Amino acid sequence: MSLPPRLRLLLVDDQPLFRKALASLINGQFDMTVVGEASDGAEAVAQIRALVPDLVVMDVNMPVASGIEGVREARRAGIDLPIIMLTISDEDDDLFEAIKAGANGYLLKNLKPEQLFEGIRLAARGEAPISPAIASRLLEAFRRGGPPSAFRAPEPGEGEMTLTRRESEILRYVAAGLSNKEIATQLTITEGTVKNHVHHALEKLHLTNRVQAAAYAVRHRMGSEGGSGA
Repeated sequence: MSLPPRLRLLLVDDQPLFRKALASLINGQFDMTVVGEASDGAEAVAQIRALVPDLVVMDVNMPVASGIEGVREARRAGIDLPIIMLTISDEDDDLFEAIKAGANGYLLKNLKPEQLFEGIRLAARGEAPISPAIASRLLEAFRRGGPPSAFRAPEPGEGEMTLTRRESEILRYVAAGLSNKEIATQLTITEGTVKNHVHHALEKLHLTNRVQAAAYAVRHRMGSEGGSGA
């Protein structure tokens, strides 16, 4: 029986030794392989165009062009593949700017290899992997009102009313940290249906990823009867 195709990854970090060690770990997985490396955000965009990977794992703070600048440039160029930030930085500014730029996940380098592999798989399925400590701080920041202009989200009362009841319900589960599979189990619907609802909600709210959607749900205190449609 043939194995499923491997996820093709691009690694972006300014430390060659770290890249090589990480590539060795990833290449030992049956379902993923490293197809290229880059040392800064600008080189990452060039490598994405040249190699067309399935997913990018990128550091935040790098010389020449940071990872945040790399994400921002990739999104401006219409590149929509998943990009996970893997960094030692737990600074709020880096976190918020990475998410605002369009990153699909934010993981700290002190995690275990198995946690990184699971994060990569989650991102490939459209989830938003975030280190637990970072997720707690992110949601707490938005409970306090969030950083000014950190996200391109509607003001209270705008946009939210365009959501259907089901979309609002699913956003509440997203804010609680549930994956699409877990939400599907809770609501007794298919995982694909959940994914479609999340996609539609993001479009209506002019958001780019699940992290922004979770922050929106918390910030706007979406209650159990949120939304206007059925």
